[in-house]
Amino acid sequence: MEIDRIDRSILIQLQKNNRIPNLALAELVGLSPPACLKRVKRLREEGVIVGDVSIINPELAGHKMTLVVSVEMERDRGDIYQIFRHSISKATEVTQCYQISGSYDFMLIVTVKDIQAYEVFVERVLRKDLNIRKFHTSVSMRTVKFSTELNLEEA
Repeated sequence: MEIDRIDRSILIQLQKNNRIPNLALAELVGLSPPACLKRVKRLREEGVIVGDVSIINPELAGHKMTLVVSVEMERDRGDIYQIFRHSISKATEVTQCYQISGSYDFMLIVTVKDIQAYEVFVERVLRKDLNIRKFHTSVSMRTVKFSTELNLEEA
């Protein structure tokens, strides 16, 4: 799908506030309200916009710890990776999982209420997987930047 300048403008505004009324969005991007609504609908239907969510403050939700977990698998095999991806997708403590290149195979972002909850996660998910060679955990001391916005400015 081709994304033009107006689509980009719509997406930039929706990333900042997806609850913006269509009338206000149309005015910001220079379209009539019906034309703007039609474009937003198309962006959703074509999979450019994949979801609409509310970002929750993790601390207020009781998740006081964020951990970055690097995972190295025992062997470099697709079936082992697929089993791990399936297991991780069911683990509610994992908010992000990336299959990466380099020394480790996966990078996980894990949020939990305390270290005991992390230990439960480790025992239930990581130690049960016999295909994991090793994992390394780093504790986030402070969130310096967190954003879900993608840079859509034209180069």
